Amino acid sequence: MKKLRWSLSFLLTILVCCGAAAALENDTVKVGLRYGSSAMFSANLENAVGSGYAFGYYDGSRSFVEVGETGKTTVSVTAAGTIYLGSSGYYESDQGQGVIGSWRAETAETYASFEEAAAAAESYPGSYVAYISDTYRLRLGCYETESEAVLALANAGLDGSAVAASRTGVVVTVTKTATVLFEFDCQGSRSFAILPDGQGQIAETWFRFYKYRGGFEYPRVTGGKLSVINVVDREDYVKGVIPYEMSGSWPVEALAAQAVCARTYVSRATKHSAAYGFDVCNTTDCQVYYGRGNSTSGPSARSDAAVDETAGLCLYYGGKLIEAVYFSSDGGATEDAKNVWGGDLAYLKGKEDPYEALVTIPGYRYTTTYTKDELTWVLQNSGYSIGTVEKVYVSDYTAMGNVYKVTFVDSSGNTLTVQGDKCRTIFYSSTLGKSVRSLRFTINGQSQGAELYINDSATKIASTQGAYAISGKGTVTALDGNAWVLTSSGMSQSGGGVPSDSGNDVTITGTGSGHHVGMSQWGAKAMAEQGYGYEEILHFYYTDVDLY
Repeated sequence: MKKLRWSLSFLLTILVCCGAAAALENDTVKVGLRYGSSAMFSANLENAVGSGYAFGYYDGSRSFVEVGETGKTTVSVTAAGTIYLGSSGYYESDQGQGVIGSWRAETAETYASFEEAAAAAESYPGSYVAYISDTYRLRLGCYETESEAVLALANAGLDGSAVAASRTGVVVTVTKTATVLFEFDCQGSRSFAILPDGQGQIAETWFRFYKYRGGFEYPRVTGGKLSVINVVDREDYVKGVIPYEMSGSWPVEALAAQAVCARTYVSRATKHSAAYGFDVCNTTDCQVYYGRGNSTSGPSARSDAAVDETAGLCLYYGGKLIEAVYFSSDGGATEDAKNVWGGDLAYLKGKEDPYEALVTIPGYRYTTTYTKDELTWVLQNSGYSIGTVEKVYVSDYTAMGNVYKVTFVDSSGNTLTVQGDKCRTIFYSSTLGKSVRSLRFTINGQSQGAELYINDSATKIASTQGAYAISGKGTVTALDGNAWVLTSSGMSQSGGGVPSDSGNDVTITGTGSGHHVGMSQWGAKAMAEQGYGYEEILHFYYTDVDLY
């Protein structure tokens, strides 16, 4: 799952707008496999389980409406226009050895059904059925010029016209050939879809090196390339998430907890619906999903059993689906959502985690070192207005001992302070190959969360967060992590303080991996190994939630 970066306003929107009911129709999930910059000119399918395909579209309730079919096992869906066959046999938009032209010889007659149109096509070699704006048509072929299309009609002795390919149309061919099986164009009012035929079994279909259950939708409403959307039952979707978000060899109760989280997440997900028309993507921006996998990865009998064991169960708070976020490991404590993303969610509260320490976690402890020039470059290339970095330190910790604020000081004495999840993400640089993995770290050996005593030795706080000071004049001021307190030996700073200058290097040492909000996946594993059930795991990591 993505290491989410949310603003206060976004989280408040979640609190106000999220309903109790699932966002899905008929428990059917639309998963974006390729879209935006990854959209495809041509997409190939091959039956893995079953044989053949139905052609059609998904209606408003996500039910498949069939308008055609084929018994072929390998088909390609390609954006209509001039299509070239490349040297490898795949389809290109600009050059190749063979060509499927952009002009169609379309007969004047229309047909009441696919079967009638297909029967007519048998009389004309190379012809095929087209479903155009809810009407069945017969097209004699695809030609490079208008005159060639007109001539084809004349030679066949048929009335009709030459029709140019539309920017909303799609063509279905036998993969790696110029044989057209079907054409679909509803002018963007509907998107073409394919439903594989399982021949009495649960169909599984190869797409881009992975097998998927369910059907496929190919929006092309504004021309250009095709998005590829897997339209799949929610439980099959969850089975395709679990082994990629958590090892399929882990205890079944940990996998069951992950299944409930994944199901809850997708049941309320709408983040991509407005822009792309699907519920979730298949990457860490949502949840990693690769269907039934391939020969080297995919669902296990144990991970599938965990989904079946929890079938239909989701997490709720106050009758509404929760934001069931999760992460790899917390390093010792989870965190309040408000301290990480800025909005307060009652079910996402931080707590000390005693379970992670019971298992060996790869990369649990980490150390990352930057030069001050590198930090300056990272900050400036991220758009921050700051000079050459001279100092960087944790300026406040949360009550859980996680980092709440980090302050940078440049050579002119100017400061930049960030808080919440930005305390780790601000250090990320793909160019340098460096990052801070969690919100539980120290800088240059700086003490982690100094304890502050109030009034007497029995009352203390671990952080200045949420604390206020009253001056002699009665002025009330919030402490910002840079408060100074008097000790017997003089003044010292609270909230971590400014570390001594360590020269040119800044060394960050921490534990855990992720944003610390919600369920720790490694903690879930540890709890399962201690004999806890999935319900106990979920109730530990999510506060006051209901499971049904």
